[in-house]
Amino acid sequence: MTTVSHARARRRDRRVYLRSHPVLFGLLAVTRGRPVRRLGRTLLVHGPDAYREALTRLPLDRTAAGTTGAAARAALQGGGGVLFDQEGGGHRADRRGLAGGLGAAGVEELRAGWQPLLVRRLAPLERGGEVDLVGLARELSGAVVCALSGSGAAPLAVAEAAAEAAAASVRSHLPGPRRPRAEAAATRATERLRLLLGSADEALPAMVAVAAVNTTVAALPRAVAWCADAGLWEQAADEELRPALADELLRVTAASPLLPRVAAADGAVGGCPVRGGDRLLLVARHAAGAHRRDPDALRPAGPAVDRLVFGAGPHACPGARLARVQLADVLGALAPYRPVVTRARVDRGAALPGWRALTVRARSTGAGS
Repeated sequence: MTTVSHARARRRDRRVYLRSHPVLFGLLAVTRGRPVRRLGRTLLVHGPDAYREALTRLPLDRTAAGTTGAAARAALQGGGGVLFDQEGGGHRADRRGLAGGLGAAGVEELRAGWQPLLVRRLAPLERGGEVDLVGLARELSGAVVCALSGSGAAPLAVAEAAAEAAAASVRSHLPGPRRPRAEAAATRATERLRLLLGSADEALPAMVAVAAVNTTVAALPRAVAWCADAGLWEQAADEELRPALADELLRVTAASPLLPRVAAADGAVGGCPVRGGDRLLLVARHAAGAHRRDPDALRPAGPAVDRLVFGAGPHACPGARLARVQLADVLGALAPYRPVVTRARVDRGAALPGWRALTVRARSTGAGS
């Protein structure tokens, strides 16, 4: 592991931001010198302490336009009840409902389903072939969603519908030009997703599908590419270091790099006064130090920092354990091949920054770009 190899990994990973949301992430880069910076009625929150404060101490309007909750409600037509837009008892009840499938015992059951899938999808590496990690991530995430929902649908079909729903809705709450007819497209994709899941009258299963598929497809290929470019396969092969490496890679790739929120009342964040109705752009990747601290399982940032990419407080992502275990299993399955990246193409239309194709090949059969 060298500074040069991490620089190569960082250059490649930066492409997913600069080619999908160049104006937005350019703005975030030039304003990250301060923990909090105000631009009119918008606060850009970069510092870890201010980020935690915004999520745990400032009252937030989770149904306001331009927030994740509003986007989820519009896309899933939930009328409430989709976690992102909930508070109080309803939010706690739905999180308890997810705890069985996403807790320690539930994740172990899911592993029994995805481990044979990994063996099958990675078999071409043994024969000198190539594997597209984006395709693997789609099938893997779709299979997990089907297992959680009890659906008998094809995992790839579920993943495709979830990706379409997110691309048409989540982008509408990011700064910049809005896509025409995005809400209608989101509605059609969500209807298809609900039919596949057999949950036409419920919003929560579709919300779980959208969140699980899009974060997995964004994070997993980026994490593998970083591991390959930075030469971290020795850490990936070590059973004791692998969980910490997975946490570190999730920290630097930050699948949901930006959390848009709106203040519900007056308050303060990082010493900066906040008025009710102010918009907050919470930059998870900066709060977690993804822009300045390279991943290293031997010197990890630790849970107080790396978990920030999953949010903080009662609304922290309930799928964090699943994401960490899943990535660790993928790294462990790939480690014997020491794969290199042979092709990488950015997905300009995805809801989250990521690759449209990320192809790898076992190192012994030749290296690529």
